[in-house]
Amino acid sequence: MFEEIFFPRTAERYRAAPLAAQRERYLVHLKEAGTKRSVLRTNANNQLSLVRLLKLKEGRRVRLSQIDAATAMWSKPKARRCDWAASPKARSLFTSRGIRWLRFLGWLDEPNHEQHPYHAKVAIFETWMREERGLSTETIRDYCRATHHFFFWLAAKGVPLSALRMIDIDDAVAVEHERKTWNRRTMHDYAQRLKAFFLFAEARGWCRAGLAAGIMAPRFRADETVPKGLRREDVLRLLTSVHGDRPVDKRDRAILMLFVTYGLRAGEVAGLRLDDLDWKNEMLRVRCPKPGRTHLWPLSHEVGHAILRYIREVRPSGFGRSLFFTSHAPIRPVNRKTLGKIVNDRLAGIGIASGRRGTHALRHAAAQHLLDQGLSMKVIGDFLGHRDPSSTTIYAKVNLAALREVAALDLEGLV
Repeated sequence: MFEEIFFPRTAERYRAAPLAAQRERYLVHLKEAGTKRSVLRTNANNQLSLVRLLKLKEGRRVRLSQIDAATAMWSKPKARRCDWAASPKARSLFTSRGIRWLRFLGWLDEPNHEQHPYHAKVAIFETWMREERGLSTETIRDYCRATHHFFFWLAAKGVPLSALRMIDIDDAVAVEHERKTWNRRTMHDYAQRLKAFFLFAEARGWCRAGLAAGIMAPRFRADETVPKGLRREDVLRLLTSVHGDRPVDKRDRAILMLFVTYGLRAGEVAGLRLDDLDWKNEMLRVRCPKPGRTHLWPLSHEVGHAILRYIREVRPSGFGRSLFFTSHAPIRPVNRKTLGKIVNDRLAGIGIASGRRGTHALRHAAAQHLLDQGLSMKVIGDFLGHRDPSSTTIYAKVNLAALREVAALDLEGLV
């Protein structure tokens, strides 16, 4: 591996240094994850510096404080064969690379993550949701997160699950209300997820019967607020901002075109695979994890061209059949969080720094555009993949075109 990233004489020096096998094994791992040659060289250099500063021996456990101390020595003038001190960014990279390498080897002595006494029970609940209920990964994650949150609060109170009373659950919900960091929708979802867990727990005798029935989620209407979408002109400016020839621009344009054209959810775009593109019949297959169905869409020429350009010129090969991948190592398929960051950053780049800037804002903008064109609610609901027609009303509550007509009325003779 050293011979692939260094000139022969330099490679020989790196191979002769201590812990060559352990350093090389990690560099191979980075290369397989898509790391560039220049970054591999920097990692190799940082590895060797860390070995010398800590006088590392095989199998030695290293604490985070020791890595911080090594970073402080490494960052001093002339410690890196430089006449100036390392920048904060360079120090941060040296530390993070050292941590990842030692963690890869299993030599990092990390403090145990904070746990509550009921992790095993939440794990059983998680397995049941996946295998018995068949819920999506994102839904399971949300339910487990709410349950863990509650049990951390309960552990701080010192109340065992077997002795839990309804007043304790009420107190847990009241604490979040008093903090004023959650809106009514979040409070509603938290209570509903706790209710689901306690139904499960009661059936297994983990807690008193009747607790789930006593959990009353705060009232919440899905359509009680005006949805915050993007204006059509902002959507067009967003697409114009990704007309560049950089690899990341080609990828982001294909992603944004899918959101804007079809109003897809983040999970639907993240789940796209090469096999979902039927070039011969000009069709796109989209798996909808939320309703659990698959939709077929006609593949427009503009979207198809953007995707094809990304596949031919940018998409990395050898990492699986997923359509979209991260632009930097470790190369892996994009997820919902990555897509949200792409949209957020791109909107901030064109000066939209307030309001909702996630992927769902583009979904709403697509629905609003159809409404402004005069399409019926039924057609818009089918377009968005809604099972329940009432779900469409949140996207089409405000018909901007109609409101403009009202605003333009001349009421001078009536006043």
